[in-house]
This record gives sequence, structure tokens and C-alpha cells, in this order.
Amino acid sequence: MTAPPPVRLFRAPLATPLGDAALVFDGEGRLRAFDWESHESRMLRLLARQQRAASLEPAPAPAALIEPFERYFSGELTALAAVPWTLGGTAFQQAVWRALTDIPPGRTESYGALAARIGAPKAVRAVGLANGANPLGLVVPCHRVIGANGSLTGYGGGLERKLWLLRHEGVESVGTRVDLGQPFLFGA
Repeated sequence: MTAPPPVRLFRAPLATPLGDAALVFDGEGRLRAFDWESHESRMLRLLARQQRAASLEPAPAPAALIEPFERYFSGELTALAAVPWTLGGTAFQQAVWRALTDIPPGRTESYGALAARIGAPKAVRAVGLANGANPLGLVVPCHRVIGANGSLTGYGGGLERKLWLLRHEGVESVGTRVDLGQPFLFGA
């Protein structure tokens, strides 16, 4: 029996106020991965967990992917809801990722509240692991999940970016509860 041919995926750069990012999308224009260029190895690792046999080729991104990001960074905070995307993952991961898309811009939610909302209140750590395995950061807004005490917690793109994104979306108080250990890199 022969293995199925690799899925063709495409990669395009995206300039953002937080540095260059990479978009990975399929032939139907659906986003499969998003991450910052400085975290490319993480993006490729998460993508490999989703799509084991894939070829990755450079290509221009469709306007349906680029335009919502441009609108989001220009202040239209709900624009990313227009991005077509698809993910693999376990049923639990998919439940967490769907729940993340229900957290509106300008709001945050703790891991515990997210776990309770998906009907698994004791699965706080599993929710954290699923959140960290999200290959569509920003579009599936894992940056909106914070610690139970209101503190910033891990973000694959770095806490500086998480803080910038939350402030961009109008969340002010969370930034006072974290010590980044270095000057804020991207401005407030």
C-alpha cells in the first residue's frame, strides 16, 4: 500500500506592527498556521502535529487572508473572524480552540474559566496544553487567556507580544500584573 501524497501547503510572509509573521494556508485558501517569523520552529512543529505529510511552498497569500489581518492591526478588532481556517487536533483540543474564538476582543478569560465553559472544570492543565498547541495564534485568540490571578501567562509569540495584543484590544489592567524582565519591545 502506498502512502497518500503530501498535502500541499503554502507559506507567505505578513508584515505586522509586532514583527514579521508567517501564514501557512492550503490550496483552498484556508489558514492552517500563523506565527511570528521569530518563532518559526514552533510553528513548524505545531503544524507537523496537525498535518504529518505536507509540503510547504512559498506563494502569495490570498487577499481573504491578508485583508483581515490588515484591518485587525488598523483597529477593526473583530476582522480576524473573517479568516477562513481549519485545524486538526483531538476532539478536546478542537473544543478548546472553538471556545477561544468565543472570547471577544477586549476581554480575557482564565484557564479555569475556559475549562469550566467547555464542561471540563477539572481539566485546567489540559486546557493550558491545548491552548499552547494552537497553531493559529491570533486568529484562534489564545493570547486572551490569562492566569487565574489576572497575570499574563505563557504565549508562544512571547509575553511582550501578548501584552501588546491585549492592549491593542483595549485590555489595560492585565499589563500591570506582569514583570517582563526587560523593556517592552513593541511600544504600548
